[in-house]
Formats: sequence, C-alpha cells, structure tokens
Amino acid sequence: MYPRIPDADRRELQGHVQVLLAEKRFEGCAGLEVTEEMRVLVAAQACLLLLHREAEYFPRLVAVLIYPGSFRSPRQHHDEVGVVTEHHEVLSGESWDRGTVVLAWDEVRRGLQGGGDGYNVVLHEFAHQIDCEHGPTDGYPGLPRGKARAEWARVMSQEFESLRRESDRGQWTFLDPYGAQDPGEFFAVATESFFECPRDLRREMPELYGQLARFYRQDPAGWGDRGATEESPRA
Repeated sequence: MYPRIPDADRRELQGHVQVLLAEKRFEGCAGLEVTEEMRVLVAAQACLLLLHREAEYFPRLVAVLIYPGSFRSPRQHHDEVGVVTEHHEVLSGESWDRGTVVLAWDEVRRGLQGGGDGYNVVLHEFAHQIDCEHGPTDGYPGLPRGKARAEWARVMSQEFESLRRESDRGQWTFLDPYGAQDPGEFFAVATESFFECPRDLRREMPELYGQLARFYRQDPAGWGDRGATEESPRA
C-alpha cells in the first residue's frame, strides 16, 4: 500500500510510527527475536488507521507480542446448563481489550506480500484496538451521537446480517466470512478490505465503503495506481 499513499500522508504516517515505536513495547515469543524492521513494519500498518484522525495511539495498548507462526490461545465454552469446557484455539492474531496485541509473524508477512486479497492481520487486530478505545469491542468505535451514529448503525447492521445469512448458506461472500461472528469482527474484517482492496469494496459495497471512509477520514480507493491490484478478496 505504501507506494500508493499520497506524499503528505506518508509524512504523517512516518510521524505516527515514531510515536508508536516509542510508546509501545514489542516482544518476541517462542524464541523469536524481534528486529527493528519487524517493529517498523507492524507499526506502519497499525498507524494507517490513525491518519487524519485525532491520534490517541491505541491508549489501552501496552505491548505487541509476536510469535514466529500461529499460536495457541486458551478458551472457555459455557454450555446451556452452565458446564464450562476449556480448550485451546490456534490463532494468527489476537487483540485484548486491555494491554496486548498478539501477532503471528508469518501471517504478518503474508499480509505484506499480498495485495487486494482483503487479508491483513495487523489491520484486523489494531481495528479491534480502535473499537475498544471508548467501550466494548462491538463494532461501534467511539462514534458521536446523532445522525452519523444512526447511519453507521443502519449500514453496518445491514451488511453484517447480509454476510451472516450468506455465510450460513455456504455462499461465496465478498468479505471474509469470519466477520459474520459478531459486529466487532465484522468491523475488523471490513477494515482489512477497506485498505487492502478499496476499489473492490467501493464497487461491491458502496455504503459500507462510505461509512469507513468517513470514519477513517481516508479514501484509499483514490490513492495512486502504482502497485495497485484489482484482485478479489478471499472467500
């Protein structure tokens, strides 16, 4: 994406990256040594979400943990009679409401090497961080009250329900069906596509694109053509 970003936005992005690197701790896990290049690549993608907005630099975030590859995260399942079952889920990224983003480096690299596929684990997990800045991770990221919030609710709920219906039927979906889990995941998945394949998103889901453009105060579909692709995102 970087070659297509306007020059003024590049300068703003570079400033945000310096602040984020100074304020947040980056740690390697499972024997991974985190290099300066890795820190910059993660921070630069995360800071795309801050352009043109009042940058709070992910105020709940303290540390970014990076594993070499997919990692196991503990989970609990509560059934209808109250029985709790514990298990582990294999993940490529995770965002905690308080303090931590966890990333698999091989998936970060996949996001960097791809283009136009709607997949970027860094954008996804840091979108969750933005979502939870002023409340729960629920797909309503600090929106003002009034008409703008009502319009956001209408468009996002409409597109979320559409994705859920199509996913349940086993149909191909433009957005990653992972976003059908809940509104918070929908916002994160939509953010990935907004930056990764903006022209496709604008064409296929113009109202959703418009809401994200107003929220992020950016129009990535209008960025320069150098390095741009028009591939469809993953099903």
